[in-house]
Amino acid sequence: MVKRRKEVFNLDREPEAPVESQVIWKNYRFTVLTSALFRIEYDKHGEFEDRATQTVLNRNFHTPEFNKKENDEYIEIITAKAHLIFHKEEGGFTKNNLRIEAIGNYSLYHSTWYFGDRPDTLKGTARTLDFADGAIELEEGLMNKNGYSVFDDSKSMRLTDDGWVEKRPKGITDMYFFGYGRDYLGTLKDYHHLTGKTPMLPRYALGNWWSRYYPYSQEGYKRLIKEFETRDIPFSVAVIDMDWHLTDVPPEYGSGWTGYTWDTDLFPDPRAFLDWLDDHGLRTTLNLHPANGVQPYEEMYEPMAKELGVDIEEKKPINFDIANHEFLDAYFKYLHHPHEEIGVDFWWIDWQQGSVTKVEGLDPLWMLNHYHFLDNGRGESRPLVFSRYAGLGSHRYPIGFSGDTAATWDSLNFQPYFTATASNVGYGWWSHDIGGHYGGKKDNELFVRWVQFGVFSPINRLHSQDGEFSGKEPWRYGNNAEKIVTEFLQLRHRLVPYLYTMNVINHFDDFPLIRPMYYHYPWKEEAYEVPNQYYFGTQMIVAPVTQPLRDDLRLGKVKVWLPEGRWYDFFINRAYEGDRMIDMYRSLSAYPVFVKAGGIVPLDQSYSNHTNNPEHMEVKVYAGDNGSFSLYEDDGLGKGLEEVTTKMSLIWKEEEGEWSIFQINAPEGNQDILPAERQFTLSLIGFACQKMPEVYVNDEQVDVEVFRKGKVTNVVIPKQPIDSTYTVHLKEVKLKQNDMHGELFRFLDRAQLPASQKEKIYNTIIRGKSSARVISALLALDLGEDIIDAISEIVWANPDEVD
Repeated sequence: MVKRRKEVFNLDREPEAPVESQVIWKNYRFTVLTSALFRIEYDKHGEFEDRATQTVLNRNFHTPEFNKKENDEYIEIITAKAHLIFHKEEGGFTKNNLRIEAIGNYSLYHSTWYFGDRPDTLKGTARTLDFADGAIELEEGLMNKNGYSVFDDSKSMRLTDDGWVEKRPKGITDMYFFGYGRDYLGTLKDYHHLTGKTPMLPRYALGNWWSRYYPYSQEGYKRLIKEFETRDIPFSVAVIDMDWHLTDVPPEYGSGWTGYTWDTDLFPDPRAFLDWLDDHGLRTTLNLHPANGVQPYEEMYEPMAKELGVDIEEKKPINFDIANHEFLDAYFKYLHHPHEEIGVDFWWIDWQQGSVTKVEGLDPLWMLNHYHFLDNGRGESRPLVFSRYAGLGSHRYPIGFSGDTAATWDSLNFQPYFTATASNVGYGWWSHDIGGHYGGKKDNELFVRWVQFGVFSPINRLHSQDGEFSGKEPWRYGNNAEKIVTEFLQLRHRLVPYLYTMNVINHFDDFPLIRPMYYHYPWKEEAYEVPNQYYFGTQMIVAPVTQPLRDDLRLGKVKVWLPEGRWYDFFINRAYEGDRMIDMYRSLSAYPVFVKAGGIVPLDQSYSNHTNNPEHMEVKVYAGDNGSFSLYEDDGLGKGLEEVTTKMSLIWKEEEGEWSIFQINAPEGNQDILPAERQFTLSLIGFACQKMPEVYVNDEQVDVEVFRKGKVTNVVIPKQPIDSTYTVHLKEVKLKQNDMHGELFRFLDRAQLPASQKEKIYNTIIRGKSSARVISALLALDLGEDIIDAISEIVWANPDEVD
């Protein structure tokens, strides 16, 4: 039994399924958890498992409707989604005695699972990307175009009521069949009910993280943070790699890779250092390599050794033994809690020593993730741990560290797919080494594209290997790259209100921030043909640029599939007609992010290291359809204060004499966690406003500042009390057309092409009376494929709406 912390080390669970859901014959049990989710068990002693396991916490689903047919030869279980047939025989399941069909028109003959088969799924994720230079093999996931998947829980440890784990008998079968067809979001929802919710992250985790494997000193790190502040580059998490602790140790004690004692030559006053970081808006995590245990030179060696009965006179090391509950108690009490008391917020568990403990089948990485996460939540604040993936159920212990990847284009090209596909096992909070960890060569363009992906990925953590020439400070990559990276890092902090809302939706609605396109368009083959493209929350689609610029055009190219509807580029505000695949071209400062007509994206107008609920907000509103958004805010740390929701909506009308209306309702909930007043600036994208917008606050019209900046109409509303309701009337509003000629001029002006060729192209464009005639005339000029494609993107973005 784990001493003193029985409550801390227990997860909420309801592991027993209703009796009405169970079908038992001798040593076999079938449990119909939902119409599409079956549990299949065999135990030669007939002792079935009704306790939680490492992976499965909750089997208490409402019993669905199902038909059972049984005679002397077989058992059949039939629901609306699946059909199980078991031919009765003793001795366990075989391919010949058990099969389950996913009911639906998914495949002619690939929608039936026979026991022992491994379905070919849309993949899941992997333990680590350590030393990866490009694609690696991924584990299977829960999503399958053929309608079903399975996972085997037979070797999972049992969770005991006292907060510990224990082995289960060998030779049992304990498996789960998912027959959800192409209802991928339904699969995720029931998977999370079965295995536990993804916890909410603290708000600060959604900002930028600074990380580097480098022997910083206390003063050196502070100088770096001040330099970031001087250059207006915000960070919310400070990652201190392993050199925070003693690493130069006597050879008889190992390499110094493991350590728990501050190196006071580098950090003479750790408490003051951590307080300084906190004052500057940064939370702190320390790197931890626990495998080598505790050596006699450590400050906490003697009290820990005495508690564990280790002979301190002989200076015997305290071996790492995560499978020993007494060691685990002392491990937290002496090695971690003292550091947390002086300001360490959470731990980066950098476990690289495999999956073996003295207990067969018990993965030390899972143990570290499980107990560190629960221990970190023993106080009032929301728990957090930063570690590697340890199999199904790992979504309960965010955040994932994907490992040390090569600093190459191939690595960058794999990470969007890797990140999106991880949602297929519910693992939504990956953090990559943005910019790459090792190797490669200095490449300003690669660095910019990686940071852009980082800003539109779950966690944006810049990182690099040790070495004087490996740092990811933006000013080390030239003026142009620094400017772009700085703007994107600022954007990440401006996006925190949006990201935090998605964090909440992920927890309550099992709707991950990053979702492959096929989640929403399961029957569209195009959705499976853009593996690097993904939804980013409820309002955005991202198509990362992962290839170098085309030299002559100075543009990066990416293939994008836009679903049906009207879409706007988040950065350049160009409108696109959807339901098609498009080759898109972007300058280094732009990135393919799209918001659908009716979309609403709340942003912080400012940025700083602090990620508090903002006083000044920008709300981007996209013309062309109705839309809504519910902004979720709380104290950011989960200290039990009631949350607050601010609902926003757009009613779009283009008819003569009609008003389009945008509304922001008064916040619902605990307004004490919000600033007393808030100022909104509305950015209206795609609106051609014929008359001045009228703004009402609590039904009284107020004076506002209205100005146009490029394609955007901005409405600046004066600061108002936080409990105000806003109604914006937009009379005789129309859709704003793309400026095709202006955009094509800017494209040609940037391109590295002969001036005479540019003139010929532009004159051809100007003479064209329609999009089709422009393209037809350009084809006759025998231009290169990339030039034609890039021009076609602009011309055909919305061919019926060209100004």
